[in-house]
Amino acid sequence: MDVSLAGPRPQAVVFDLDGLMVNTEELHPLVAEEILRERGKTLNRTILENMIGRPPQVALQLFIDGHELTATIEELISETDRLFVHYLDTQLAPMPGLLQLLDHLEAAGLPKAVCTSSRRSFIQDVLGERLGILERFSFVLSAEDVVQGKPDPEIYLTAANRFDVLPEQMVVFEDSHHGFTAAHRAGAVAIAVPGDHSRHHQFEGARFVANTLADPRIYQILGFTTSSGE
Repeated sequence: MDVSLAGPRPQAVVFDLDGLMVNTEELHPLVAEEILRERGKTLNRTILENMIGRPPQVALQLFIDGHELTATIEELISETDRLFVHYLDTQLAPMPGLLQLLDHLEAAGLPKAVCTSSRRSFIQDVLGERLGILERFSFVLSAEDVVQGKPDPEIYLTAANRFDVLPEQMVVFEDSHHGFTAAHRAGAVAIAVPGDHSRHHQFEGARFVANTLADPRIYQILGFTTSSGE
């Protein structure tokens, strides 16, 4: 075992959703491009980048302001939901290593939760209806459950309280800078698992930056003797 990963065994594990558990961060740009194409505009990737990991109300206001749109947040939520269905139907997939890691956590009896900036209806659709794994988590905290969204640490401090553990006894997996910052500020053991959309993000203070959720270092820090096989 890597000595840098030695330490007390975590008491709880928390997952972000978009881009960490499922590939939806790859789908968001496709929807954004459709919305803008209908208005004769092109996607500003810098604006999209700044939206990653933020609550819907904040992210969509950035989208509106940055692209000089006249649509309201409510109108864009409705339009996004309508367009997203096609991509979820045809391209939604769990991220590599997710299902195997959930199996190991359950075998070890480690409780787990989801903390995401997504809306609860989206979580129910993706994790509940489409992937059928929602009930595998002790609880879910969404953008609607906190006052301050990521990168504020509120959502992860709330999770630690729900688990009745100290933040430093909780491992958090995040794929984006904003989400990682929230976990790190909360005092959790923050592990970055970036995707193609976020490999260039800064993760200063991360326990380590994993390749995928199948990274053997994840299994080491969780105290598992069984390797992920990566």
